[in-house]
Amino acid sequence: MDKNFLGNGVNYPFSFSKGIVKSSEGDDLIAQSIMQILSTRKGERVMRPDYGCGINELVFEANNTALATQFEFLVQDAIGKFEPRVELTSVRVEKDAHNGNQLNICLEYIVKAVNSSRNLVYPFYLQGTSS
Repeated sequence: MDKNFLGNGVNYPFSFSKGIVKSSEGDDLIAQSIMQILSTRKGERVMRPDYGCGINELVFEANNTALATQFEFLVQDAIGKFEPRVELTSVRVEKDAHNGNQLNICLEYIVKAVNSSRNLVYPFYLQGTSS
């Protein structure tokens, strides 16, 4: 199946190979787009001040259930606004089993154009002590 309609673009994170900008396409580009949305602070982009997720503002919060719930809401809202190629089916935020200052954001989504399921885990590191 030809997946060119899913798009192609510059890799995230931005990088070069032999002096040429690396690019991605299809499912890889969508996963990188989601990573970029989650990594971008609101207000970071001058021409698009609403772009991003807002989870970075919570880096000093205590790692508890209330924070996980807040993350779930922020992630669902951001992906819904800024990645129209996917439909989120599940967002779970879990404490990492080995690092008390890490939250794992587990996303399950469907690529709408091809109706295929994908998942992604985004590690988010908190500062300070866990609770």
